[in-house]
Amino acid sequence: MSFKHAARSLLVVLVASTIGLVFAWFAGSGSVMLAGFPAVFTCALLAFGVNWLAYVPAALFRSDRFYDTTGAITYLTVIVAACAAAQDAHGQLDPAALAVAGMVAAWTIRLGSFLFTRIHAAGGTDVRFEKIKVNPPRFLVAWTLQACWVIFTASAALIIITAPEPRPLDAFFWAGATLWAVGFAFEVIADEQKRRFKADPANRSRFITSGLWAWSQHPNYFGEITLWTGILVIALPSLSGWGWLAVLSPLFVTLLLTKVSGINLLDAIAEKRWGDDPAWQAYRRTTAVLFPKPPAK
Repeated sequence: MSFKHAARSLLVVLVASTIGLVFAWFAGSGSVMLAGFPAVFTCALLAFGVNWLAYVPAALFRSDRFYDTTGAITYLTVIVAACAAAQDAHGQLDPAALAVAGMVAAWTIRLGSFLFTRIHAAGGTDVRFEKIKVNPPRFLVAWTLQACWVIFTASAALIIITAPEPRPLDAFFWAGATLWAVGFAFEVIADEQKRRFKADPANRSRFITSGLWAWSQHPNYFGEITLWTGILVIALPSLSGWGWLAVLSPLFVTLLLTKVSGINLLDAIAEKRWGDDPAWQAYRRTTAVLFPKPPAK
């Protein structure tokens, strides 16, 4: 790798980490303190620290085996840190903060274990990293962006947990919790349906069109966007000033899953596999891309 390309990758790392930390500083400016800084900002420092620490052995062994697992550990780390800050400030966690911490933990553990199982079933490697894991500066970009993913996505949850005033279980909480439950159910059911479909040898060269996948081409992504939107709804009464930056949480998830590493990447792979298949063309034409709608008759 040339010096120019290495420098460019390191510049991306610098810019991305700066954006993540600046975002956390302003979005969490009203949060309780943790280690002398606003708790949300301290959580952002932890997110980068966890990923950069995990990057070292990953780069040495040119392995992406624990990339997704590190993402899950990062979420759990920042949630635990936020809870510790709230506990220290208030003496106990209020019901809304405790519930939101549980929601994020449940989503993290479920998705993290699902991705861990999937990557090991595939031989411990991910096609996304085939080229970049042999290139340390570019590989560092991936780990840095994962920390940014955690910071932006979890920002609304962190603001709820570290709010200076306890939150009641109000209408915003129940509306958001309902959205979260719907989204979580969609993601879990869709992933399980696809796992069972792919586990059947008869489906080796086929694509799934049954269950929730008959309602949406990407029902798991719809679920993820919905559950983070639910957490933002819970956060709304806690937002003020720069805290309103937390509205970027579900918007960031939507952008990531539709334009960066989600739908567009999977669609390109699917088009390469089944692009000439009339059944695939019909499925793409008649099935909603993201937001579910009843299957075409």
